[in-house]
Amino acid sequence: MNSNENEIDYSEGIWTRLLFMMLFGFIYSVVEFVLFLLVIIQFGFVVITGLRNERLVELGANLATFIYQIVRYFVFNTNEKPFPFAAWPDAKRGIESDF
Repeated sequence: MNSNENEIDYSEGIWTRLLFMMLFGFIYSVVEFVLFLLVIIQFGFVVITGLRNERLVELGANLATFIYQIVRYFVFNTNEKPFPFAAWPDAKRGIESDF
């Protein structure tokens, strides 16, 4: 195992990264709440119409991908900052459903 694989890129500074992690921690909590509301709305939509709302499915997939990107940044799997410092995640290509 190469020791370079475990090295952390400090080009932005570890304290700057901490500030970004705090910012993304706040964003994560907001997105988590929005995702919870989306679940309730989608469930209501399915109960009332018997069909799922495809726009909500796509939004849910994008939010899940965004959360995944935030968590990867938190645990130092990547140095790439999520949205708004990168493009909004497009999970549309990866949406699969048994519904």
